[in-house]
Amino acid sequence: MNARPGPTRILGIDTSCDDTGVGVVELAPDGGVRVLANRVWSQTIHASYGGVMPELASREHVERIDAVTGDALAEAGLTVEDVDVVAATSGPGLVGALLVGLMYGKGLAQALGVPFYAAHHLEGHIFAAASEADLRPPYLALVVSGGHTHLFDVPREGDYVLVGATRDDAAGEAFDKIARLAGLGYPGGPAISEAARRGDPEAVPFKEPLKGQKGFDFSFSGLKTAALLAHRAGARPEDLAAGFERAAVSFLLKTTLRAAHAHGRDMVVVSGGVAANRALREAFTASPVRAIFPGKGLNTDNGAMIALAGAAALRAGRSPSPLSEGAVAYAPLANA
Repeated sequence: MNARPGPTRILGIDTSCDDTGVGVVELAPDGGVRVLANRVWSQTIHASYGGVMPELASREHVERIDAVTGDALAEAGLTVEDVDVVAATSGPGLVGALLVGLMYGKGLAQALGVPFYAAHHLEGHIFAAASEADLRPPYLALVVSGGHTHLFDVPREGDYVLVGATRDDAAGEAFDKIARLAGLGYPGGPAISEAARRGDPEAVPFKEPLKGQKGFDFSFSGLKTAALLAHRAGARPEDLAAGFERAAVSFLLKTTLRAAHAHGRDMVVVSGGVAANRALREAFTASPVRAIFPGKGLNTDNGAMIALAGAAALRAGRSPSPLSEGAVAYAPLANA
């Protein structure tokens, strides 16, 4: 823990996929948090492949992580000696990519003689919302990104109950695939959102997925099939984007609201890359629940969210992680 009086400075690292993220967060003695820096190097080398190439991602992380760390510290107005705690993502993610940030973080903590915390990537996404609100349970957390669509109930600090998850593609993955199908570009989230502004959401009919289900799972395979058939029938890309976006957002909102009602929660954290979608934010903001979104730049993978997860671990009194902690490709967050 911080040996100096005053706030604790936590440096967070995320290299779980194709973004090299390093952030710095300040944890005040009263438990409040403040993001001092958030630097992300987004890899562009994967665009021509239409998806992330794991080996290329790992190499890019190795080449960039030192410079991104320096940039984050400079943005925070700190030197490396000012860091009190280091946190890094240990999973889930691409193992080769994870290892870069994990080993860098452990080495930095060991060199500085400060505590090290291995962070769960999804917990980082959830705590990204702590940049905008005092995030205290109970609440629901919807994590929607290129690799994840999970809905958790959080009854107590550090207690995550999986309420629902996708049965096939993650929401962000579906956005990517439909954008590629319609020739709108990669990544698909921003491309779909921009094209949808110019389209007619009524032009292409999309049926509500899993209509009538008793649980709170998600599925995007039916929407993908409907998009493929509409594309083959000559639908305009803008109309395809508008129809898909409306259907996906409505599905995510309705399922989450049903879960919130069933679990008696009036606060919902919405995080992950898809949480940056304008239509999704507007829909949740207008809903009966109190929706909390991460601050600007904290929706997609980044190091500040891992630093925020580290701050939450400190605030909860969790012990530091052993330096033997390894990278894990599949790591369920739910513990009940």
